[in-house]
Amino acid sequence: MQLNVNGATHEVDVEPDTPLLWVIREELGLTGTKYGCGIAACGACTVLVDGQPTRSCVTPADTVEGQRITTIETVEETETGRRVVAAWVEHQVPQCGYCQSGQVLAATALLRDVPAPTDADIDDAMTNLCRCGTYNKIRDAVRSVAEG
Repeated sequence: MQLNVNGATHEVDVEPDTPLLWVIREELGLTGTKYGCGIAACGACTVLVDGQPTRSCVTPADTVEGQRITTIETVEETETGRRVVAAWVEHQVPQCGYCQSGQVLAATALLRDVPAPTDADIDDAMTNLCRCGTYNKIRDAVRSVAEG
């Protein structure tokens, strides 16, 4: 099957129901996307599929054939992605950092679609879990990008 990941077409020889996460990590060697829970609850595996945050651990690879898949490795190729990453650094969001690739992608999608999100918008979009509890810093970083 052919997958469009980070703007490049990749021919992968995997079973159709192979989780996208494993294709990204094991077949393509893009290890920024993390395995967390395996049941789409934590969000460490979040990627963007046609711009929408998607939990790759439960997404069969064959269901995203022909769609644009974006991983953390290329998030900074967009202005919004660059601004989100800069805000993450400025606000020192990560502690352990494990969940942050999914957090950054979720925030990038939010801010692309809702440039001036309310707290409710942020709460609705930022559903990824962080064991370190950096939620206040995440909210501050999202707000700083929105404020500009």
